[in-house]
Formats: sequence, C-alpha cells, structure tokens
Amino acid sequence: MAAPRSFSAAEVRDRCARGECLVRCRRRLYDLSAFVRLHPGGERLLRSRAGTDVSAALDGPPHRHSANARRWLEQYYVGELRDEQSCPKVEKPSDTAAPRLDPRCKPVDVDTDLVDWRKPLLWQVGYLGEKYDEWVHQPVDRPIRLFHSDFVEALSKTAWYVVFLVWTPVVLYLSWVSYTALAQGNTRLFSSFTTEYSIPVHKYYFPFIFLLGMFLWSLLEYLIHRFVFHMKPPASNYYLITLHFLLHGQHHKSPFDSSRLVFPPVPASLVIAFFYGVLRLLLPEVLGLSIFVGGLCGYVVYDMMHYYLHYGSPKEGTYLYGLKAYHVKHHFEHQKSGFGISTRFWDHPFRTLIPEETFEKED
Repeated sequence: MAAPRSFSAAEVRDRCARGECLVRCRRRLYDLSAFVRLHPGGERLLRSRAGTDVSAALDGPPHRHSANARRWLEQYYVGELRDEQSCPKVEKPSDTAAPRLDPRCKPVDVDTDLVDWRKPLLWQVGYLGEKYDEWVHQPVDRPIRLFHSDFVEALSKTAWYVVFLVWTPVVLYLSWVSYTALAQGNTRLFSSFTTEYSIPVHKYYFPFIFLLGMFLWSLLEYLIHRFVFHMKPPASNYYLITLHFLLHGQHHKSPFDSSRLVFPPVPASLVIAFFYGVLRLLLPEVLGLSIFVGGLCGYVVYDMMHYYLHYGSPKEGTYLYGLKAYHVKHHFEHQKSGFGISTRFWDHPFRTLIPEETFEKED
C-alpha cells in the first residue's frame, strides 16, 4: 500500500484559497470539496472549518457526530500534514481531553471488504448472514451496482426529475377525471348496502378527499419505512437479506448515490397499481380514485422531498433545514427511529421521534 502523501501548511492554505475545502483532524488531512454542499450542518459552516483542525468539532458543537459520521470522514482522507504547528487550530477546552477517532474509522477497502465492490452487490449480501445488519448501516460514499444486466441495472436507477415528469401529468389528469365524475352527482357512499340512507358525494368535496389521500399516504409512508424497509431480516435467510438490500438496504449503505434516491417509475408503477386495486375493492370507483390521486400526489412530494434532504442546501433555521438534519441523524446515528421523511408527524404518536437533545445548537 502506498505511503500517504505529505502536505505543507502553505499548500493547504493555497488550496483552500482556491475554493477547495480541506480540513484536518490533528495531522490527517481530508478533502471535503465534493461533500461540502451536502453537509447537513450547512455549506457555510463546513467552509468556515476549511484549513483548520476539526478534531474538537467531531464531538462538540454544532452537533455531536456519530461513529458512522467519523467513519464517513475517512473516505475523504488525502494525506498527512507535514508541519502541524504552522496550521491554524480550533481551540479546545482546557479541561477536556482531545477526543480520539473511532477505532473503526476507516475507508472502504475493495480488497478486504465483506463484499466484492467490483461485482454486483445484490447477489452477494445474502451471504453476509449475521454480519449484514452491521455492514449495511456503515455508510459509504460510492455508487452501488446491483445487477449483472445493464438493462435491468438501468431500470433500477433514475434521476429525481423523472419521477416528477412521469407522475405529475398522471396526477393532473386523474384529478380532472375524479372531479368531473363527482360533478355528475352519481357517487354515493354506502349505496351498495342501502339506497335510503346512502350519502351523496358532491364535487365540492374533491379537495378534501384529495387531501385525505395525501394524509393517508403520509401514514403509509411511515409504516412502509418502519416495518418493511427497516425490518431486520433473519441472518439465516439469504432471500430476505437480498430483498431487504434491494428495497432499502442499498440506500443506507450508499445514502448519496444520486441515482438511487427516488423510486424508478417501472417498479413504482407495479406498487401504485396494487394500491389502486385495493382502493377499487374497498370504495366506490370515483371516491377510490379521488383518494388514490391524492395519495399519488403525496408520493411525488415524498420522493422530491427525499432527494432534496440528501442533495439540497436549505437555509439554516428553516423547517427544511431541521428536516434535513433529522434525516441525516436517521442515516448515521438513529437508524431505528426517525422514520418520517416528508414530515415528522407520525414519529410522535408511534414514539419513534429522534430525541431533541441529540441536536445540539452552535453557540
């Protein structure tokens, strides 16, 4: 293995002056230029650390970093600082010992990792057994290939705007169909049981039915995320481990793989068709369609929000800024809580809210 490159303090300052974002933890240097816009604490905060020693910041304000975050940092390691004394430092409290890097903090080594990153991962993860759960919750910053077939691999990936372009016209069209059908005045609740006491559903109810669909989607989103995506597959079951990795494990392993942050339209259409069929069985056709189109709109908002929480840079102090920090905590520290994405609402009644004390403010 090649020896780490040595950098002088002057070279570090020069690269930072050119817009690069190099930080150091004692003598170890990290180039965070590619990550700076994604930093959950904000780009301004991370750039303010450029050229400085962040060893104190790892366990202090503005928020305490998890072991996964420290492991993540190691992926950006570029070398050692030659002359530590001439580089500016962040003062540390005199009564606090300098925190040590987590001993598990190391970059992914394609030669020694539990899987072979040069081959599709989907058919390998099932063999990890009891090691799978720990492995999948140690994030890496590299793209993932799932399938051998280039065609199938392409179907498993999508750009964020494809979801918007595919489903928004469907939402608009079905909204018009639902409204015009309700306007005919033929839709009644409980008409299959009784005609005397059936309840008419007027066209003016459509916005409220639509919002009901969005509300029900938010609950469904929470339940699927918690009980399906975050199930712990039995260590002895190759197929359930493989299924879990396909559905959600891949996202936790590589949370910044931009091609895997939203649901591809082809598999999404199968799931969407299933839920439409369920509503058709349970409710009158037009009423079921009205709720369905509201839920479909909720799904589009959810997917757009999820992408933004990973790649957006919301203004500090805004609702989206807090939601981004909340979701990052879910990925790096609290994988068994914080299941809400577009909203934290359902984390409250189900008692899976990430504790407020984990979000320490900067003084």
